[in-house]
Amino acid sequence: MQLKRVLTLRTIVATSAGLTLASSSFVAAVMAANYVLGDSAWIAILIGGALCFMAAACFSELNGLLPTAAGIRLYFSRAFNDQVSLVVSLLYMLVVVIGVVGVESYILSKVLNEAFPAIPPYFWIVVMLLLVTALNLRGVKIAGVFQDVATYSLIAVILFLGLYALYNVDFKLNAPMSPGSAEGMINAVALGVFLFVGFEWVTPLVEEVTQVKQISRGMMIALGILSVVYAVFTVAMTATVPKEILIASPAPQLVFARTVLGDFGTPLMIVIILATSLKTFNAGIISVSRFMYASAREHVLPAVFSKISMRYFTPWVSIITLFFIGLLASGLTLLTDRYQVLVGLAAAMESIVYTMAGLSVISLRRRMPQQERPYLIKGGYLIPGVTALVFALLAVAVLASDPSALLYMSVAFVVVLIYVKTAVPRIKKKYEAGKPAARRRPVRSQENTEGK
Repeated sequence: MQLKRVLTLRTIVATSAGLTLASSSFVAAVMAANYVLGDSAWIAILIGGALCFMAAACFSELNGLLPTAAGIRLYFSRAFNDQVSLVVSLLYMLVVVIGVVGVESYILSKVLNEAFPAIPPYFWIVVMLLLVTALNLRGVKIAGVFQDVATYSLIAVILFLGLYALYNVDFKLNAPMSPGSAEGMINAVALGVFLFVGFEWVTPLVEEVTQVKQISRGMMIALGILSVVYAVFTVAMTATVPKEILIASPAPQLVFARTVLGDFGTPLMIVIILATSLKTFNAGIISVSRFMYASAREHVLPAVFSKISMRYFTPWVSIITLFFIGLLASGLTLLTDRYQVLVGLAAAMESIVYTMAGLSVISLRRRMPQQERPYLIKGGYLIPGVTALVFALLAVAVLASDPSALLYMSVAFVVVLIYVKTAVPRIKKKYEAGKPAARRRPVRSQENTEGK
């Protein structure tokens, strides 16, 4: 049984932007602003957006060349080898899911606990994850409609708040064109990349879109919209509230809304944070469940993850598994209060993957020169080469500046490597053992027949 092709460009844009536009993005925006002087964070954000445009071009070419829900696993397997592909893609899924869900749930629980102190913070996480899990189990079209409404409404409200705040300060910005030291700018750009984390997770939806080219168009449109929204809103926050106050809060957007709108700002921003977290969880489950489904279909994960609902055509086992992973990631983050290190960890992992995407474009042009490419990056190897180089430097900068992120990344790498070395061969061996003999040895059977 296969997935159904029901998704349109509108939902692809909403999913790409929706996973990216998270409450944790505003934490990263303030962290980026803290690395530069004055109100110049917009420079780092737009540079980060421009770099992600180059990465999106690489993903567009790869996605057109190999249109599959397996996404980066297949790209990297064809460009390098299967073991490298497995380690990077599984590490990517693990780090990004835990990072985004962990930070998002932490912010959400803190905000709602402040508004409703009698209710345990973890209760809200359980309710939110149950709701989006139910939506996804009912079908991608229903989840997609929710994603459309939530994402576009939030973009409009956030952009309006940013412009309204700038109007109130008469656009009197403090050093908007002087970011300061090169080191600070590099770190700010690296965190600026985190603002766009997840835009490429729509590539696993390629088997459910009405046209393959909608994936590349959707990523580009989403990045363009988000670049403007993030730049305006971040500058508005730093122009209205001192950075030291924003950086000390797990929900700087809530502090900003109170400052700009007074008593009305708190309930409005709580609603925005609720909607933001809900559609972020929803977009994450939509995309990552398809990646898990495709990985199981290719015998990288246990076969049970490839099960499709006969009624709704959804990978129900993968969706339910993500629900429990989300509960675990949220609980650990709430217990440890280590939400900021997850931001750097996810930013570094994204930079590593974007580096490999650029290298994959170069490698596959040499290995598969005659293969049709619906989307071909112009300018030869320039854009993929620059993408690989810049994001490699950003990954090193993030990990070097945060020893905790480097430690967690190393631990996650070891765990994934052990899984690839031990569990994956067993899964593939079990699959081969379960195949009919005629299917396992087609070449030998043919030779024996000819010999007779």
